[in-house]
Amino acid sequence: MTSTAQPTGSEGRKAHPEHLGHVIFITAAAAMGGFLFGYDSSVINGAVEAIRSRYDVGSALLAQVIAIALIGCAIGAATAGRIADRIGRIRVMQIASVLFTVSAVGSALPFALWDLAFWRIIGGFAIGMASVIGPAYIAEVSPSAYRGRLGSFQQAAIVIGIAVSQLVNWGILNLADGDQRGKIAGLEAWQWMLGVMVIPAVLYGLLSFAIPESPRYLISAGKVSRAKEVLAEVEGHTVNLDTRVTEIQEAMRREHKSSFKDLLGSKMGFLPIVWVGIGLSVFQQLVGINVAFYYSSALWQSVGIDPSASFFYSFTTSIINIIGTVIAMVFVDKIGRRPLALIGSAGMAISLALEAWAFSAKTAAGTLPPTEGTVALIAAHVFVLFFALSWGVVVWVFLGEMFPNKIRAAALGVAACAQWIANWAITASFPSLSDWNLSGTYVIYAVFALLSIPFVLKFVKETKGKALEEMG
Repeated sequence: MTSTAQPTGSEGRKAHPEHLGHVIFITAAAAMGGFLFGYDSSVINGAVEAIRSRYDVGSALLAQVIAIALIGCAIGAATAGRIADRIGRIRVMQIASVLFTVSAVGSALPFALWDLAFWRIIGGFAIGMASVIGPAYIAEVSPSAYRGRLGSFQQAAIVIGIAVSQLVNWGILNLADGDQRGKIAGLEAWQWMLGVMVIPAVLYGLLSFAIPESPRYLISAGKVSRAKEVLAEVEGHTVNLDTRVTEIQEAMRREHKSSFKDLLGSKMGFLPIVWVGIGLSVFQQLVGINVAFYYSSALWQSVGIDPSASFFYSFTTSIINIIGTVIAMVFVDKIGRRPLALIGSAGMAISLALEAWAFSAKTAAGTLPPTEGTVALIAAHVFVLFFALSWGVVVWVFLGEMFPNKIRAAALGVAACAQWIANWAITASFPSLSDWNLSGTYVIYAVFALLSIPFVLKFVKETKGKALEEMG
């Protein structure tokens, strides 16, 4: 699943004002998959302790139930590109919508722990598909002058989904009088938290019928006249549509369907550029960002904060996440992807180190002294801010841009798959690591944040302002 060729003339470099609003609508509709990605990923935060109580499970097994969705994510991410090349980008969105809906209903009404785990895997498939199809589709319909900012819609939607899930969880908890297992209309509060996702899942499916198929896919399927109509929608009627179609067709003739073997080099297994993409994906997760979104409520409760306050802090963290993402969207096309990544790495390393220091003061009673507690809360919010204004956005933008046309589909799938595997490793290990040494766990995350700085300096090249055909 590769992205549209960009024209060499000025016509293709800038969106015409009368069409930019329509392009934004198309982008926002496609990014609804990102909203569900964020919502489904973080909504489990409100159910962790309730699941532990209801099924009487220890930290290790609980972590597997929480993290098992990420296995589905990896599979969905690895296969979405190939499926989209066969049946189209819009059909993949619709399949993901159905999977999100089924997962929400099943997760809200489980009859056993394994049953809940199964529905989380189904949701994981949908998340993985959305993680690939969203940025790829947006890159294919976006004029290059706005591609960075429009590509940022995916991450913006993800962080809004995270925030809404935490707000909904907090609201449901208050309806249940602060009890995660309190009954509301016959179901426990945590079941409502997981089931409410049906609403955005259905909306995603409906929106997919309101946006056009990717011009590049339409041309590959022989639907040239429809591709011209879509190109006129997103680039303006003054663009020479015949020239644009010819450019895309020539780009397609120069490439072939990417496959796994196309990613292989002679010495290091994968081609160097693929390793860079994998490295970006893995570092994004190894700093421990998803601990903040999967476990923050349980984490704050573990250091003596009551459930209602812990849910509220999870929500405020997600608001900071949105603020950081907006900052990144403003600057990603102005100062570039690489400088933002470096700024974020430095900020994350410092804030994670402060969290590690604060958690080292945890008392035998499981609480933090006032000073350390304040530092921990502030540092946690600062960490999320620096992640959001940097790695949260630029990694997705990089992955949508950095690969040569001939390997973009397969390389994006592999990089996204690596991201989900790293996410799984962090998510599955955190409960046991925190039982071992909470402060030491955050030291590990801080070290990865530090290591990401030389990685970016040595291996990552700036993609700001380049057409997709210039990559590689």
